Amino acid sequence: MNALSYRDQLDTPCLVVDLDLLRRNIEEMSTYARSRGLALRPHLKTHKTAEIAALQQQAGAVGFTCAKLGEVEALADTGVLDDVLVAYQIVGAPKIGRLLSLLDRVRLTVAVDSIAVAEPLSQAVATAGRQLDVVIEIDTGLGRAGVAPGEPALRLAREVVQMPGLRLRGLMTHEGHAGRAATREEMEEIARRAGEAMVTTANLLRRSGIPIEVVSVGSTPAAFATTQVEGITEMRPGTYVFYDAAAFRFGRIGPDRVALRVLTTVISRPAPNRAIIDAGSKTLTTDPPPPGRNGFGYLIDYPDATIVRLNEEHGIVEFPPGSPVPAVGDRLEIIPNHVCPVVNLQDELFVVQHGQFLTTWRVVARGKVR
Repeated sequence: MNALSYRDQLDTPCLVVDLDLLRRNIEEMSTYARSRGLALRPHLKTHKTAEIAALQQQAGAVGFTCAKLGEVEALADTGVLDDVLVAYQIVGAPKIGRLLSLLDRVRLTVAVDSIAVAEPLSQAVATAGRQLDVVIEIDTGLGRAGVAPGEPALRLAREVVQMPGLRLRGLMTHEGHAGRAATREEMEEIARRAGEAMVTTANLLRRSGIPIEVVSVGSTPAAFATTQVEGITEMRPGTYVFYDAAAFRFGRIGPDRVALRVLTTVISRPAPNRAIIDAGSKTLTTDPPPPGRNGFGYLIDYPDATIVRLNEEHGIVEFPPGSPVPAVGDRLEIIPNHVCPVVNLQDELFVVQHGQFLTTWRVVARGKVR
């Protein structure tokens, strides 16, 4: 008797991870980092899962990146973390207190982008008789946090190196704006400019007598482009472990390389060209599609269909006239537009291999947004 396929066995909506694809994605990025002589420091906000972090570590990750202290705390409890960059500004007494506690558990580096952020850290760390590694965050075009490259970064660095308790290790950026490009050529050009801005700024600081050991970049869509710039020392991709609909549009990979899918069930067929699925905004999120695509996810089984609207618990799918339409009870798989917030909405990942369900991994840092 044949075992049930995971598509028939699992309750929905749920997140399914193909173990072979996951391992392939992890190994590919690790092999690339080694070939370029780069430190690989994956971002854990994508999966928030101890088992996947362990696979990344086994494949050669030098440490990890987290967005929030809550992620560090939750994953440190599993024993998988030992060297973490918090690529985020730590502001306010409650967070600084938690940061000091974490210094007893893991090696931490945190991002700063202003004197207003760095000074309270310096005061707290120095008072506690500790030392904290920091990197200066550079805005290479995303228009989010970060100081401008060049002279503004130099001015901040000169202040930071004078602050007691802080040790300036280097520079970091998130060139996430490269992922908004319309074409692969445009993405690669944006990534190259970001990498060059980082290296130029690092060299400016070095000529001014400020030692810079780390020049760190981070973006999965741009991972194989920014890092072609000589002088980059570290890469921090995140979504590469799974990939999502934002990744395969540049042509380097296809949907067949996406390791995580949302498994969902058709629960209603109210019109000939419309189906309702049990995955709504509480599962898929309302992240918009990448340029060139429509809808709130990519349906693997029906690539011409469009998820046109999401309510909290319902997804509304429209099909082109005359095309096949699934029946009530059919199972569909969806590649999310943006995988990171999708994972953060779930308690567990269901791991499958060769069409069979293997095990469940808990998303231990789910909801750790503080």
